[in-house]
Amino acid sequence: MRPWSDSRVPIRTLLLALLLPLSAAAADPPNLVVIFCDDLGYGDLACYGHPTIQTPNLDRMAAEGTKFTQFYVAASVCTPSRAALLTGRLPVRTGMAGNRRVLFPDSVGGIPDEELLLPEMLKDAGYATGMFGKWHLGHLPQYLPHNNGFDRYLGIPYSNDMDKLKGRKNRTVDPFGTVEWADFNVPLLLATAGEEAVEAERPADQTSITKRYAEAAADFIVEHAGKSPFFVYLPHSMPHIPLFRSEEFAGQSLRGTYGDVIEEIDSSVGRVREAIEESGVTDNTLVVFTSDNGPWLIFNQHGGSAGLLKDGKGCTWEGGMRVPCLAAWPGKVPAGRVEPGLMSSMDLMPTMAKLTGQDLPSDRTYDGVPQVELLTGIGGSNRESLFYYRNRELYAVRSGPWKAHYITQGAYGPDARKKQQHDRPRLYHLEVDPSERFDVGESHPEILSRIDQLVEKHKANLDMPPSQLDRKS
Repeated sequence: MRPWSDSRVPIRTLLLALLLPLSAAAADPPNLVVIFCDDLGYGDLACYGHPTIQTPNLDRMAAEGTKFTQFYVAASVCTPSRAALLTGRLPVRTGMAGNRRVLFPDSVGGIPDEELLLPEMLKDAGYATGMFGKWHLGHLPQYLPHNNGFDRYLGIPYSNDMDKLKGRKNRTVDPFGTVEWADFNVPLLLATAGEEAVEAERPADQTSITKRYAEAAADFIVEHAGKSPFFVYLPHSMPHIPLFRSEEFAGQSLRGTYGDVIEEIDSSVGRVREAIEESGVTDNTLVVFTSDNGPWLIFNQHGGSAGLLKDGKGCTWEGGMRVPCLAAWPGKVPAGRVEPGLMSSMDLMPTMAKLTGQDLPSDRTYDGVPQVELLTGIGGSNRESLFYYRNRELYAVRSGPWKAHYITQGAYGPDARKKQQHDRPRLYHLEVDPSERFDVGESHPEILSRIDQLVEKHKANLDMPPSQLDRKS
C-alpha cells in the first residue's frame, strides 16, 4: 500500500476517495463507460509516446485522469480477452479459451449462461446498459449481447475480417494491398433486450463504423443521463485488420492508414466525452479506455506498435498482454497521474461492483480484484500476481515485478511453431527490464521457487470446463 503521507495524493482527492466505499450504494451511483479497442498496441497513442499519431482527446483524458503503465488483459487474442473483461474471471474458468483461440462464424459455442456478466450485474443495480461495437462472445441468438444483460446493441458479432465473401481474394495478408469493405460479409446487428436481433446492414460498411458506434453510444448517454445510471460498453472493431476509416480521416495521419484509424478512434472518444459533458453528468461518470490485446505485428505497416515491449498480439510476451489504459472521473480519479500499479481488465468488474454496492456471487472464483484504492489514488494495487495463458495452457506468471516464462512461443507465422518448454523458467524483472531482454533466473532461484509455489496453489484451485471455442455441436 502507498503510505498515507505520499505527497503525490492531494488531500481533496484523498477525502473524496475515502468516501467512495461509503457512498457506493447511494441513490446516485456513478455512470460507467468502458471503451475497448481491438488490437491497439501499448505504443500507439501520443500520450504513450507515439511520435506521429495525434490523439488529442486521449491526451486530454490522460491529463484530466490517470494513465496506467502496467495494465494487463487476460489473453492476447479477442474472444478470451473480452470474456475476461465482462466476467472478471480467467477465460479457462469460463470455457472461453481453446485451441481455436477465438470464435468464428461457424462456431456453435459462446459465453455460458451460468456466467454473470458485468452488464447483468449492473442491471441488477438499476443501470441502463448499452453496447455499441464488436461482441465476439458467440453469434448465435442465445449468446448475443441483448440476451446477456444489454438493453440495446448495435455492432458486429465477431471480427471484421471474418465471413469473407466467397471468391474474394484474401487481401488482409497484404498490408500494402487495397481492401474493400464489401469483401467481408460481416453483419451489423441491431437489437433490443427481449426482441430478436435484426441485420441493419450486411455487409457492414466499415468505413463509417467507428463513427456510428460513437454516435450510438453518445445518443444512449444523452437519453439516459439524469434519469438512471448508465453503463456504456464501446468495444471498437478497429484497429483490427482490415483497416477502414471514414473519408474525413483518410490520409490525415503521418503514420498512414493505421494512424488514420487511431485518430478516428481518438475522435470517437472525444464524441462520447462530449455527450457526457453536455448531459451534465461529467462529475459522476467514470470513463475507462483500453485495448483487448497488443498489436497484430505480422501485418507490418498495417499493424500497430507495442512500444518498448516485446512482441505483440497472440503471445504471452509483454507486448501481447500489456496494453494502454486511461481512466477519467473528475474529483475521484487523480488528474495528470501516471500510475505504475499492477492492474488487470479482470479487475474492472469487482471494482465496479464495489462502486455500485453489488456483491459478486460466492459460488465461483474471481480472478479480478477490487481496485478502488488504486483507481482513486489513495492506495496501491491490490494485485500481487498475473497468470499469462495461451489457449488453455499456462505459459508465464508475474509475481510483483518478476515474471517467469515456463513456455515461450512466438505469436504468428514461423515463430508460432517455435514452442519452447523451459526446464528452468526464464525470469525477468519487468520494472527494470520491461522489454524482457535479460534472463536473470540463474541469479534468483529463490524467486523462481516462490513463483513455483504460486503456480501450484493456482492450479489446485483451477476448474477448467470444456472449451466453448472448440465445440463441434
